[in-house]
Amino acid sequence: MASFTYVFQISGIKTRTKKRKLVHGIQRLGGEYIGGSVFQSAVTHLIVPQVLSSEKFLAACAAGKWVVTPDYVLDSVRNGSWLEERPYEVAISPDKDKIFYPVRQWREKIARGSLTGAFQGWRVLLMVQDRSRRAMFKRLLKAGRAKVYRCPLPPHVAITHVMAKPVTENYKTHNAPCYPVTHIVQHLFGSHCADMNFNIKDDQPAEAKEAVDVVFSELETELREYVIKQEGQTRLFFPEFLGYHDPHCPRSQAVEADFSNVGTMIECGLFVEALDSIRSTLFPGLLPPASYLASLIEYALQGEATSFFLRNLQQVLHGLLMTNPPWLAPSTMKKYFSQVLQCPHCKTGLWPFLETAISYCLSSEDTCHPLPSLAQPTLLHFHSGILAFVLKLFQAELHSVTTGDSLLPQGGGVSQASASGSLLYSTFWTVWERSTLLSQPMKRLVQLLVQASVWEQAAMEEETERNARQKLRLVENLLDLLSVLVEFWCQKHFKLNQNMVEKSLKDLAEHIALICQDVSSVVLADLVVRIPSTRLKLVTADAIFRSLCCRNGLPVGDEPLSLRKMVMSYLPALGSLGGSPRRADLRDEPVSHSWTSQGTGSGNTPVSETSPGKENIPRGLNRVNAAGETLLHRACKRNQVETVLQILALPGTDVNVKDHAGWTPLHEACNHGSTACVEALLRHRPAPHLNSQVGGVSPLHDALLNGHLDIAKMLLEHAGSALLQQTDGLGRTALDLVSVTTQEELRRCAQVGNLALDHQMSEVRNLPLLEAGSSLLAHVIFTYQRERGLLGRMQPDNKAQSLGYKLARSLERHSLQRVTSGWADQRAVRLAEDAEVLLGLGRGNYMGQVPQAVRECEGENTRFLMEILEDLKSRGTALLADL
Repeated sequence: MASFTYVFQISGIKTRTKKRKLVHGIQRLGGEYIGGSVFQSAVTHLIVPQVLSSEKFLAACAAGKWVVTPDYVLDSVRNGSWLEERPYEVAISPDKDKIFYPVRQWREKIARGSLTGAFQGWRVLLMVQDRSRRAMFKRLLKAGRAKVYRCPLPPHVAITHVMAKPVTENYKTHNAPCYPVTHIVQHLFGSHCADMNFNIKDDQPAEAKEAVDVVFSELETELREYVIKQEGQTRLFFPEFLGYHDPHCPRSQAVEADFSNVGTMIECGLFVEALDSIRSTLFPGLLPPASYLASLIEYALQGEATSFFLRNLQQVLHGLLMTNPPWLAPSTMKKYFSQVLQCPHCKTGLWPFLETAISYCLSSEDTCHPLPSLAQPTLLHFHSGILAFVLKLFQAELHSVTTGDSLLPQGGGVSQASASGSLLYSTFWTVWERSTLLSQPMKRLVQLLVQASVWEQAAMEEETERNARQKLRLVENLLDLLSVLVEFWCQKHFKLNQNMVEKSLKDLAEHIALICQDVSSVVLADLVVRIPSTRLKLVTADAIFRSLCCRNGLPVGDEPLSLRKMVMSYLPALGSLGGSPRRADLRDEPVSHSWTSQGTGSGNTPVSETSPGKENIPRGLNRVNAAGETLLHRACKRNQVETVLQILALPGTDVNVKDHAGWTPLHEACNHGSTACVEALLRHRPAPHLNSQVGGVSPLHDALLNGHLDIAKMLLEHAGSALLQQTDGLGRTALDLVSVTTQEELRRCAQVGNLALDHQMSEVRNLPLLEAGSSLLAHVIFTYQRERGLLGRMQPDNKAQSLGYKLARSLERHSLQRVTSGWADQRAVRLAEDAEVLLGLGRGNYMGQVPQAVRECEGENTRFLMEILEDLKSRGTALLADL
């Protein structure tokens, strides 16, 4: 018994002074206190004032721990040593003659060795849709030694219980009895449940709970319907296509046409005459042979045609598009256009032809075959016209899919098959790539778009107006094309797999941010502003803003985008951007175009053989071991700081490169106690991600779990108290992992970090960077409102019956956790969270997150951002006034 350690948790004591007194008493007697809001299996005693409905109380019962009242600690302190626990066990008195000890029966069975836990032998299939509540029930069952599974079940596992919330008929099909989660309480306390009068996480009488749950469930249904309507909105409109001829009901129809003379003219080199002959036969249902048009395009690409001929050829192509639209015709029409719109030499399809046209406009030699005199003015206009024509075709296909019922005869609609068989779909996605938005042609299109943006900026700075106008149209066409592709793909897949669409959008945005790392922040902000699709603009602006913060050493959370994240994380980061010094390594101007080459995304950029710094490259730089660890990972594990500094000095080094398990070099340095390497990584720009988590383990958690307190202090002095808000997979913060004394040390270090960050934000020292960040963040907030919908946009004339009013009233009277408890639709939960933040803004909260220097900045973009925040605040104030 001399070696036994008393380990305590506390539940149900809200008074801070009383809780502090208990913690001091525990430590005075040599015990250990573990904080946190979830049950820890290492505890030996749980202190509660009375029987509770908390997770910690139920888990302690299931695990057979001592559950005692606060008097146990207080009396033990007076005694000078730990007393016997039995007289202090928590109890209930159903009547004057009976006393029931809810924990004792299980504790005694486990102490005798007859059981290892209250749920021993249970193999539970847990079907709880809400993620946080599912995690809570999983911890509770595991505390009682149950084995918990999720669908799909591992092979050869025979479950004994199905526990669901809510219970549906689908869950009753498994070969095991199905119970509601309240069965946990019934099993623990049996007939005494009625005397205890509670359910899991219930703090109200049963009658009141039932009434509230009905209201909240109805509110969830209304919010879900609202979200579905919001997500189904049309983002790109093309009213010009409403007047296109329908080939099923042509206004005029040519009976027949003889194109033999056209073929003879082409053979004789009379291309102008052949083109004039084709122009006179543009009628619905009448198509000149594809080979004739291909020959005319071949002649145009040789560079000998006049500008008059090139303009006429483009008119013929647009005439064919209007009289014979392929998106409303049989598949033969699609095949016809695919034969016409390809390089007449290579004949490899529409995408290489389109890529060549874009590359030619950029004066790039990366074309499918050599072209005459790059940047020849007449050919520049022709290739730009080809891009505009293909864009018009794809816009029409998107318009057809969006409004198919009004275009197809008799409301036939556009089926999934017709969408899959479109020219757009077959051009940018092979049959093996259709489950991802980021296909190879899409990656190349993004590269060309970023390259065109850089060229446009350079042309405008050199005041070459003609080139600037040319590139300006090119960038706009490419942005329109990318938006059309994104909207088409999302409409195709959204109803089938919403999670896949959201992940693909995020991957595309991250890819754009990755290849833009060497691009001026001013160019990036301008690029985002001009994106037509709100869906694409939101994810791209968010990804580029986060990348901009990381490149300047500012950690921001990688949790899903929300209004709370914007005001609590992005606004302070914006102030730090404005306070950061204007240094060469932060690059307000583009300095490298290495991203334009193929193979973007490797962890370390290879250095050429002729590089002057080749002798400083450490051996094995590009060698990755079986675990996916780079040399930077391995050096951090071994605390080889000289090697780390060598690698960080190389251009293109990815300081956040991940191994196969997802660990970054900073994780490895924190895990192995490589203090010098951590210091070198934190000094590097761009800074490493301090919020990256693997299995819920962040670098700070990694350092504390392995006893490296000096590294934890270093991280907090670098990033401030924001790191203390991170939680691991068990819901524990960094402070929950250490003793009370160490908690105070960590808080002091975090305060040092906060003071350093505040000093950086005391004045605007980098106005261009602040303006770029403000522009990006303003568009994130503004577009988020349009995409997700916020509370202020839900109010019809009858405010008392509006969805916005009912949600605001519920959040005003109950906590967010209470309102959303049991909600299965995370989109509705997210909308409720946004509404709570909006109400908080109306009360004057959160605005303190904006540094004074930013609020007083006279920059145009920063003022626009402040106006958006003030608008949100006024909408929240108006809602509060109506309650």
